[in-house]
Amino acid sequence: MSKHLQLDAIKTAIQGYSLVAGVDEVGRGPLAGDVVTAAVILDPKRPILGLADSKKLSEKKRNELAVLIKQNALSWSLGRASVLEIDELNILHATMLAMKRAVEGLNIQPEHVLVDGNRCPDWIYSSHAVIKGDALFPQISAASIIAKVARDGEMIALDQQYPQYGFASHKGYPTKAHVAALQEHGPLSCYRQSFKPVRSVLALWQGELQDEVK
Repeated sequence: MSKHLQLDAIKTAIQGYSLVAGVDEVGRGPLAGDVVTAAVILDPKRPILGLADSKKLSEKKRNELAVLIKQNALSWSLGRASVLEIDELNILHATMLAMKRAVEGLNIQPEHVLVDGNRCPDWIYSSHAVIKGDALFPQISAASIIAKVARDGEMIALDQQYPQYGFASHKGYPTKAHVAALQEHGPLSCYRQSFKPVRSVLALWQGELQDEVK
């Protein structure tokens, strides 16, 4: 089935539902911090203009839309999986867990769930996975916005605690500057030890520590 036919089929499938939740995640790729997800059920009587893939919006626009979404949505919820859960389960399964938690946190039971990506969590909900759904369905766009605003805020708060790592600028992603700071200052407890760049630095720092002890 072509992408267009598949998209039309999904649009047709959800026409009979009035309570459709959109779900998206932020933070699969970073070296540090939780993976954060959001679930949103929009109110068709209170449309929100300007919803789009959060990555294509300015920080100012995302923050403005996040406020509007929280004020106007029928229901919204954040979910997350911790760094420890990411290291224990792997990032894919941790993301699925965080998505499940986001939907379970809604105070209205959705009739159907649209998930950004190519797979849905193992759950009880009627659902579709939609590749690049954050650019195709406003429910997913809204979820992507509030998830990103929430996670970015956590990274900015972390930056205030540990300014030498530069979390406010790279948001935990493995930029050249971030990896250099990680190598210079060593991993914090917020780092995902199962991610290769962190494992490498951790092994180096542990080796240096053992050398000092000797």
